[in-house]
Amino acid sequence: MSTVTHYQVHDNIALITMDAPPVNGLGKHLRRALLEGFEKACADDQVAGIVIASAGKLFSGGADIKEFGTTDPLAEPSLPQLLNALEISTKPVVAAIDGQALGGGLELALACDYRFASPRARFGLPEVHLGLLPGAGGTQRLPRIADVPLALEMIVSGKPIGVDKALQARLVDRRSKYSDKDENGAENAFTEAALDYARELVETEAPLRDCAEIPVDTSALPENFFSDFRRSIARRSRGLFAPECCIQAVEAACQLPLTEGLQKERALFAACMDTPQARAQQHLFFAERAATKVPGIDPQCPRRKITTVAVIGSGTMGGGIAMNFLNAGFKTTILDLNADALERGVGVIRKNYEISAKKGKLTAAQLEARMDALKTTTTYDDIKDVDLVIEAVFENMEIKKKVFQTLDQVCKPGAILASNTSTLDVNEIAAATSRPQDVIGLHFFSPANVMRLLEIVRGEATADDVIVTCIDMAQKIKKLPVVVGVCFGFVGNRMLGPYGREACRLVLEGATPAQIDKVLYDFGMAMGYLSMCDLAGIDVGFLVREGIREQLAIDPSYEKIADELYHLGRYGQKTGRGFYIYEGREKHEDPEVAELAAKTAAELGIERRQISDEEILERTIFMLINEGAQILDEGIANRSSDCDLVYCNGYGFPIGRGGPMQYADEIGLDKVLDSINKYRRELGDYGELWFKPAPLLEKLVAEGKRFKDYQVQA
Repeated sequence: MSTVTHYQVHDNIALITMDAPPVNGLGKHLRRALLEGFEKACADDQVAGIVIASAGKLFSGGADIKEFGTTDPLAEPSLPQLLNALEISTKPVVAAIDGQALGGGLELALACDYRFASPRARFGLPEVHLGLLPGAGGTQRLPRIADVPLALEMIVSGKPIGVDKALQARLVDRRSKYSDKDENGAENAFTEAALDYARELVETEAPLRDCAEIPVDTSALPENFFSDFRRSIARRSRGLFAPECCIQAVEAACQLPLTEGLQKERALFAACMDTPQARAQQHLFFAERAATKVPGIDPQCPRRKITTVAVIGSGTMGGGIAMNFLNAGFKTTILDLNADALERGVGVIRKNYEISAKKGKLTAAQLEARMDALKTTTTYDDIKDVDLVIEAVFENMEIKKKVFQTLDQVCKPGAILASNTSTLDVNEIAAATSRPQDVIGLHFFSPANVMRLLEIVRGEATADDVIVTCIDMAQKIKKLPVVVGVCFGFVGNRMLGPYGREACRLVLEGATPAQIDKVLYDFGMAMGYLSMCDLAGIDVGFLVREGIREQLAIDPSYEKIADELYHLGRYGQKTGRGFYIYEGREKHEDPEVAELAAKTAAELGIERRQISDEEILERTIFMLINEGAQILDEGIANRSSDCDLVYCNGYGFPIGRGGPMQYADEIGLDKVLDSINKYRRELGDYGELWFKPAPLLEKLVAEGKRFKDYQVQA
């Protein structure tokens, strides 16, 4: 018998246990082993029933997506072939689900006659996050076993559900009180209970279940159910191909017999596979796993212990950072020298939790437990024993250095000292202490309690154990860690520079803010750059530029329109006027901005003209890509996919394009290079100044390579 499964017979029940760490991926070897075990059980007259279980902490994480794009998915048995064989079994088959059953793992369970689940079982079909739909019967069997609305929501959202909801929906037939992974439970208690359940089914001659014989109940569906659902997800599915295919597949389940529905599902699956969106989303899937691997650092490096955390600063950012740790169960202290500001900050945290409680995301007890775990102080001495300190004060080097000098004197040896700076030199901050090896940048994105991205900024002296500890910590507080090097703006804000520069310059050259933002929004960005400036605050960007005026002096037009708005007191949404006029949540074009742009352009000698949408897109997005190439060349990012993670998770770049570097790989680096050179020629002195292709971009084009082929040396 294969090493990826174990086969045993307990009385008259065959137990097939999957044992293919880490997630029982349903690759060809596990598929073959499962079919061999199933056929062996079917051929044994002493076996009356079959249980499929797992030796690991989860039932199955689904298909092995490393096989995608290869011939392996066609290796027999394919997953659909295996599941079709299980479904027509002449002996009852029970899926014993202890832990997660995701994707193909849930499809495996759906093909069984009965599902027996532990208290910690979870069920999901997350293929949509890979630009796909379930391709082994999930879209056809789930609506037949559970109700259509639940099936549609699970398939289109990709979000898993727990065992209680699954039981209520008839997805689970029996809920066990045991889990084999319970610390206090008897060893193998869940497996034994699953075997007992199978014996019960045999003894009571429980019917075999074939989904082909189960009709989809559409009687309770509203008349316009599917069209209404499409409208409800239009915003979150914008630019994506797979969600619509998922809906069509569930519609097919409601209209077609199982065999024809499965054929429709396979056709839709194949259509999804051959799309840029699927390639982009799978790229991001692998990028997340690669991001935790830092060149030159042993992944087995010992970690520092973090149980207590302090945050310096009680403003919007400091409060949001503190909430992440409170949510994850860390004892957290907020320090602010201003007692009134501290009180206001804590009030905002409580209000945020109360809003979550009203939405049903928190119980009253959970709310109070989190607030009880929060301490406040106006004295540095009260944080002397914490394991991690995160500074979140005003973005000013001198202020931050004073904070770190104090932390150096107060904090215990071995404490990690982190700055939440978004642009400043972490090495300079570290040099203000006597322990630069303990200093690191932890750049949270606003709102910090919502945004998933965390840039971990590795200083020249930052110790390896500090880096790996912060990576682990980020995952504990449900953040996506991306390790970056030190430069102005790191990866995210540095790449933002050329993107924003071109957006503002295009306003001076004749494009309107609305035209620019529409082009970027239609491309898939969460919002256009100028709308983003109004949201973040034009004053915020101005103060960042104030710190680098010497570098910007070579171009008097550099975001000049934004500077002029700042001087007029137009800071964006917070003042009701910025690039746009705001009336509540409504925004309108402002003719005064056009007049200001024309006046400023005349003063700078910039000729105004009609500008095409194509030029807007290429000058903004391609210069974003070009800066990413330069960052890679300098080793600020470890791999191009790290840049993509930063932009998709921190700056609203469309996941269906996979990030700026993946997008460049998809359309061809030669196209990007040719366009940059074109604008270098066409834009005169301005083009010569800014449209210089990154040497790495030129090198990769000459070699016929992509960004993903480039490896930064450790």
